[in-house]
Amino acid sequence: MPARKLLILGGTAEARGLARAAVDRFGETLDVITSLAGRTRNPAALPGGVRVGGFGGVAGLADYLGAEAIAMVIDATHPFAVVISDHARQACECAGVPRLALLRPRWRKQPGDNWIEVDDVAGAVTALVAKGGRAFITVGVKDLGTFAGVHGVARLVDKPAAPPAEFEILTGRGPFTVAGETRLLTDHGIDVVVSKASGGAATRAKITAARRLGLPVIMIRRPPDPPGPRTSRRSGALDWIAARL
Repeated sequence: MPARKLLILGGTAEARGLARAAVDRFGETLDVITSLAGRTRNPAALPGGVRVGGFGGVAGLADYLGAEAIAMVIDATHPFAVVISDHARQACECAGVPRLALLRPRWRKQPGDNWIEVDDVAGAVTALVAKGGRAFITVGVKDLGTFAGVHGVARLVDKPAAPPAEFEILTGRGPFTVAGETRLLTDHGIDVVVSKASGGAATRAKITAARRLGLPVIMIRRPPDPPGPRTSRRSGALDWIAARL
């Protein structure tokens, strides 16, 4: 029988790990395709097929699922990528394709954490202006411009073509270590960290480092999880695939 097709949405660490594990476990019985938005110039290598770029909304994604005979979809996008997650849900419903959300585990507040929780990026800017001090900002390139006029250090996967003059730009891709993040915050004289509550292990070290240094973290609350079937474990996603092969 021809291999069945799995479409994995997302350029996240969770998506990469799932793609590797799915290829290893299912071999030639499963054709794994990972879809990347194309925002990162040099994405990490992936096994299986790779598709780069948008789909053209709900209708475009539904058409793609039908044209490519996609048998199942796993949404492993970033927790803040609510638009593509909603498009995936609607497109899968239209095309009759089963969908699973692979959710990144949430961060839980620990004793000693000093979180200033806000609802969105605009709220983070307001909180940062009120707090003052030199900031370490890790909200992604799309939202960085909102912090114009605030001085500090910003870390991105890729250096932007026209970085804001107020920021020193660092580049890096997780996972990061607590020792490395502690050194970064100390060496750059950081007074406050600004982060999305993305969860997961790859970038949690900055939160641990801030706690150990007694630094406040302006934390942008994570959106609600998408509706429908979900798991926070790679093994759960693999079992879900196996049940459909």
